[in-house]
Amino acid sequence: MNDASASATSGSDDAAVSMVLRDDVAVWARLIEATVRSTGEGFFQALVRHLAAAVGARYAFVAEFAGTNSRVRTVAFWNKDCIGANVEWDLDGTPCQDVVRGQVCHHPIGVAHKFPHDQPLVAMGIESYLGVPLRDSQGHTVGHLAVFDERPMPEEPRRMHVFRLFAERAAAELDRLRIEARLRQSEERLRDLFDEAPIPYVYEDTDTRFVRANQAFMKLLGLSPTDIPGTTGISLLAEVPEVQDRLQLSLAAEQAGHEFGCIEIELRRKDNGQSVWVQRWSRPEPDGKHTRTMIVDITAQVLAERERARLQQQNTYLREEIKTEYGFEEIVGRSPCLRQVLSRVAQVATTDATVLLTGETGTGKEIIARAIHDTSRRKDRPLIKLNCAALPTGLIESELFGHEKGAFTGALERRPGRFALADGGTIFLDEIGDIPADVQVRLLRVLQEHEFEPVGSPKTVRVDVRVIAATNKDLHQAVADGSFRADLFYRLNVFPIELPPLRERHEDIPLLSQHFMAKYSARFGKRIDKITPETMQRLIDYPWPGNIRELENVIERAVILSADTTLDVEAHSLRAPAPRVSAKATAPPPAIDHDLTMEESERRHVLATLDKTRWVIDGPKGAAKVLGLHPNTLRSRIKKLGLQRPHDDS
Repeated sequence: MNDASASATSGSDDAAVSMVLRDDVAVWARLIEATVRSTGEGFFQALVRHLAAAVGARYAFVAEFAGTNSRVRTVAFWNKDCIGANVEWDLDGTPCQDVVRGQVCHHPIGVAHKFPHDQPLVAMGIESYLGVPLRDSQGHTVGHLAVFDERPMPEEPRRMHVFRLFAERAAAELDRLRIEARLRQSEERLRDLFDEAPIPYVYEDTDTRFVRANQAFMKLLGLSPTDIPGTTGISLLAEVPEVQDRLQLSLAAEQAGHEFGCIEIELRRKDNGQSVWVQRWSRPEPDGKHTRTMIVDITAQVLAERERARLQQQNTYLREEIKTEYGFEEIVGRSPCLRQVLSRVAQVATTDATVLLTGETGTGKEIIARAIHDTSRRKDRPLIKLNCAALPTGLIESELFGHEKGAFTGALERRPGRFALADGGTIFLDEIGDIPADVQVRLLRVLQEHEFEPVGSPKTVRVDVRVIAATNKDLHQAVADGSFRADLFYRLNVFPIELPPLRERHEDIPLLSQHFMAKYSARFGKRIDKITPETMQRLIDYPWPGNIRELENVIERAVILSADTTLDVEAHSLRAPAPRVSAKATAPPPAIDHDLTMEESERRHVLATLDKTRWVIDGPKGAAKVLGLHPNTLRSRIKKLGLQRPHDDS
């Protein structure tokens, strides 16, 4: 070949290649133009029509798996000159079986002869077949693209190149449709779960404006579907500054892109305004414009907790009351002076008048207060007690009126006062004469206006409480010397009742003695059913400076020491024994004082024994063994008698 011929041949080849490339570009352009505005079925129908035209075949189809990897169905089928009906078939025994296994399959001729069991193919007289697998974005085979014809289809690079272009486009659309279907199914499941979930959910923007809410949320807050658009969560918030501040902090955190977690807030139902307490769990969306919020209804728990706390507070006080000297004991006696007291109790009990009980220590003022309460219209509400002399001055105000969290050092939580606990019932203020002057002013206000402010709170609390006060002091003298406010005394002294000392109730001593004997016999598991005549006479003759409380202590100790079924109180038990002193003591022992009360006598005896045993309580040589008492009983007596171990001087 000469140079001229070679040049001509080269020019011809270049022209042919250029023409092929132009044809491929034209085919691809027509395909893009035909499919760019369509998706799904319309896209696939356009694709198979243009594929058949591009490769010169009379049949073309796109197929996907039909439930299993052994069966397929067409999503678009070009049948000679039109779109045909979609068909479904098993792969075994067909030329498609190798394609869906991931292999390109080309049979230029003899298809019907190679696959005689593919009856439709044989009946159509198909001679050639070309198929390629379709793979998704993960590389998994999801179907195949194929063309076939009654004529041979020799292998041509251009045909295969065009075919692969169409296959890539078909695989991309099939993958997109499958992903879209999964997303749609997932969204439907999520929508069903969202709408039917038993837990309230709401989708809201950063201003708490509701976008979508489920049935449980609407039911909880009294909303209808038409209420959701335009309603904001803030509009349903209870008008409580603490709750509003808490939500604002949560919203600020959400807007900053943090997963804030859980807060407890109080909402108001839109339909009836009732309070609903919820836990609000929120999670901001990546777009920064919306928040997914889950609401957990804790109304029942909050109400139950409040009621439990109220009852627990009451029960705490009431349990403390049961442990006191005369907890829930009936009034025992028949003396004229006691009957006079009970007559006045009957007169005032049915009213709400303030009562002032006066008398010596140990005369039973608390029992009378209980009798007034138990026969009043308030008997089904609590009787709350406060001993004004038993608390430090700085705590009386908090005990009476309550305090807020952080109101003072050590106020770690909010605590209601005893006036709040006694709301609807009665408060018994024992030893009222010891109340500090600054608290007297606040107490006067409660008596006059029935309201107060807890310590550390600006909120005024109104209560309906009946007041019964008691004192062993001369309040007339306290008013005269300026230690007790005159206006408060007049408010308390509406209905005074003076309780007689036990020395004026000789007739009641046998009854009280029998009563206490039965009480402590049962408590200590002993069977004691009678008192010797000598003991009873001693009890009647004794002046009882400690009144009923002292008598009870004497009987309790006699029951502990009794060895049989008869109670006996020796004469020396009502006199003070000489106290024993420790070996370290340098001062001579004090002279015996026969006028000491039994309580003081017992106090000195216990103290001397503790000193002798070096304050060892347990063990064979301990004070409990010497006194014939159980160690826990002795510890209780030590506390009751106010005994304290001295500092070691060694």
